[in-house]
Amino acid sequence: MNSNFLQTPIEYLKGVGPNRADLLKKELGIYTFQDLINLFPNRYLDRTQYYKIGQIQQTNAEIQIVGKITHLKSVEQKRGKRLVATFIDETGKMELVWFRGQKWIRENLKLNTPYVIFGKANRFNNVYSMPHPEMELLTDHEKSIRSAMQPVYPSTEKLGNSGITNRVINTLMQSLFTDAKNGFAETLSLPLINGLKLLPKSEALFNIHFPKNSTLLAKAQYRLKFEELFYIQLQLLRKNMLHKSKIKGYTFDRVGAYFNDFFKEHLPFELTGAQKRVIKEIRKDMGSKAQMNRLLQGDVGSGKTIVAFMSMLIALDNGFQACLMAPTEILSVQHYNGLLELCNKLKVSISILTGSSKTSSRREIHENLENGTLQLLIGTHALLEDKVKFKNLGLAIIDEQHRFGVAQRSKLWHKNELPPHVLVMTATPIPRTLAMSVYGDLDISVIDELPPGRKDIKTVHRYDANRLRVFRFIRDEIDKGRQVYIVYPLIQESEALDYKDLMDGYESIVREFPQPKYQISIVHGKMKPADKEYEMNRFVKGETQIMVATTVIEVGVNVPNASVMVIESAERFGLSQLHQLRGRVGRGAEQSFCILMTSHKLTQDAKTRLQTMTRTNDGFEISEVDLKLRGPGDIMGTQQSGVLNLRIADIIKDSEILKIARSYAFEVLNDDPGLAKDFNSPIRNAYAALVKFKNIWNYIS
Repeated sequence: MNSNFLQTPIEYLKGVGPNRADLLKKELGIYTFQDLINLFPNRYLDRTQYYKIGQIQQTNAEIQIVGKITHLKSVEQKRGKRLVATFIDETGKMELVWFRGQKWIRENLKLNTPYVIFGKANRFNNVYSMPHPEMELLTDHEKSIRSAMQPVYPSTEKLGNSGITNRVINTLMQSLFTDAKNGFAETLSLPLINGLKLLPKSEALFNIHFPKNSTLLAKAQYRLKFEELFYIQLQLLRKNMLHKSKIKGYTFDRVGAYFNDFFKEHLPFELTGAQKRVIKEIRKDMGSKAQMNRLLQGDVGSGKTIVAFMSMLIALDNGFQACLMAPTEILSVQHYNGLLELCNKLKVSISILTGSSKTSSRREIHENLENGTLQLLIGTHALLEDKVKFKNLGLAIIDEQHRFGVAQRSKLWHKNELPPHVLVMTATPIPRTLAMSVYGDLDISVIDELPPGRKDIKTVHRYDANRLRVFRFIRDEIDKGRQVYIVYPLIQESEALDYKDLMDGYESIVREFPQPKYQISIVHGKMKPADKEYEMNRFVKGETQIMVATTVIEVGVNVPNASVMVIESAERFGLSQLHQLRGRVGRGAEQSFCILMTSHKLTQDAKTRLQTMTRTNDGFEISEVDLKLRGPGDIMGTQQSGVLNLRIADIIKDSEILKIARSYAFEVLNDDPGLAKDFNSPIRNAYAALVKFKNIWNYIS
């Protein structure tokens, strides 16, 4: 069938019309026949069994019964009336009840005629009743192409109230399939279909909407899930290949004095095997003629910054400038301070540019960037301003990239005639399945080992009742010269309550740890940035032993001497947040501890999160559990919410299918990059239609 039929506006389908079309568009995003075909059921009801009234049990299941209506009556109730029908079969009688739509029902119901009814039966005063049953004349029921497994489609309250019930959608689907005469174009190649023993497209579509049995339904679901994931992977991998062939980058073929001098003379510690592997991957990318587009994942403390710095030195060795952009001022300052010392040893010029940089120093930075005397620039979003012009930016590194939008990243691209190489870093471990789908067009490097000498952080869960013992432990650690974080949750909806908790907590800590023996810093969102900075710096310098804070310290502060992280109301934090907070300690050579404080009331999810934290320090394992608990949208944060608007596949439950789909997409493109071979014509046509009518980027934000 040609794709034009499927692009027919939905109002032209028998039974729709302009009003229903408007609702379908607004509520379910159904504009065309194709959109309706791709409205896949959420679940299925088993309609293979018919019950007798005498067999009904009080359960939550929906059942179907064949019988006749003998009479109808209206019954007065507190508000309005209800319509009650007596329904009988040879084993007994029951009631059918309607609270709305009574006029239409009264006019259309036939007495003493066999009907099939479907719904939940409730028992009241020894009589069973079924509210708002689905009803169909037995003669129609026997004729319809409806299957024994009854599909239940996604819906909204508005649709239900406007009479577009599941039954109506089912009828529309029947008329669409009747018009289409089951002639849906195949979208996968024969080698793929045969190799994976997949159902043909027409058969899969028919059996997802009208499954004859559960075996065929499972096959149909597998085929359509595979196809959906296959096309996402195909587009991501193709984008990556095109990127490499079309988007020219600067070729950094020299590894010169800066890199070698640093590597031989100034490297503060021996690189891990993982760091060496990643540097090699980056060198290879920057030495090719294509623009590098790489994601560097590494847990907190795995040594990403040194890898980033060595990558910058390669840009410098080839006569180019480099920049590093971080989401917050605190983080930018920290990167700057960490790199300043290394740059001084190598006589490399470095500056920092943030929102609070003074006008005079801004002017100087702008000038030195344009004339090329400034080699490295660290900063926040301020780097994206139009005034910031580089002489020749060769490498842009973006830290914690999920906090920057796509548009912001592309601004960095246009600072030159050729785009700079891009290295994106994140300390938020992204589960493999999600990385494959969301960042599938980037090349991914992972630093999966911690530097030697780093001890695993000991994590324990304690209830509020053990607080005095926890305070005793904190005192012992401070006596050894260590520092302590105590973190309180801060959630927008309950800000006032959280603020009160924080202040109450602060007061009780001040009582337990009195001055002048103990000094305490406090940092929270209501403080002015300058005050926050001042308190943070006191803690960094070791002038205060305890830092009481809300989650503002999640990303940023690096205090090797801090060895204890106490997280209050830990049950209110997500797993990735708990893991990020724990990563604030364990940065020195001493044994570090993370104490998760909670009340006794815990949900099952909260228990799972706390058990995961006490069991493992592996960020990737934690991220997999997090993905199962929260789903993909939440993990990527608000900017990437609705990360994958998948119609039928589920990236968590179908991770195995995703891996298979990616490997097949890779094989297809490897063998036939232009999809030009005859047997790939179904893939070529389907891909072209996707790009034309419904770009795959609608799936991926």
